Amino acid sequence: MALLHAAEIRPSKIELIRGWAPDQPWFVGDDLGLEQVAAYRFDDPDGEVGIETILVRSGDGPVLQIPLTYRGAPLAGADEWLITTMEHTVLGDRWVYDACGDPVYAAALATTILGGGSEAALERDTDGERAPVEPSMRVIGSGSSTDVGSVGLVDVRDLDGSTLVVTSVAELEVLRVVGDSWSMGGETLTGTWDGRDGSVLLAAAR
Repeated sequence: MALLHAAEIRPSKIELIRGWAPDQPWFVGDDLGLEQVAAYRFDDPDGEVGIETILVRSGDGPVLQIPLTYRGAPLAGADEWLITTMEHTVLGDRWVYDACGDPVYAAALATTILGGGSEAALERDTDGERAPVEPSMRVIGSGSSTDVGSVGLVDVRDLDGSTLVVTSVAELEVLRVVGDSWSMGGETLTGTWDGRDGSVLLAAAR
């Protein structure tokens, strides 16, 4: 379960994406009009790291997938993946990372794909009162493993329209440009959201 807070954050998530994504090698589209399409979260079993993937697009351009992690302290050795720091009125300063370089995200993605998992359930905390929140997006892994095991992050590199996250249990390919033209072997993560006709491929493990 992912806990959401009634808080103000600076910069906002869409502001930090607009400032960072256009400089990435996989970026396509108009950087001025990026807007959020949908989002989904994974759970960190230790409850320390926020894991959120935001889908954005500009006008009728392609949908881009932006996985982020939110941490209460810097991740050692991960300066190249740091996007910015964020002021959160409930949690304090948060370090925001491109999640593809964060081992907690790699483990969550691998476990979800290979174990047939789904997005995290959401609850919002307002003045100590918790209430369920309907997610804007649903995702599902195709695998059926009952024991994925410990997942270690080995290497990360950008490809044409995707990012390859090499782990100790599988190579994970995260689609940065989401669309119907992708076809991958292995187990997959697919998703759908309001206004989307049918599911779309988001990532694969092989």
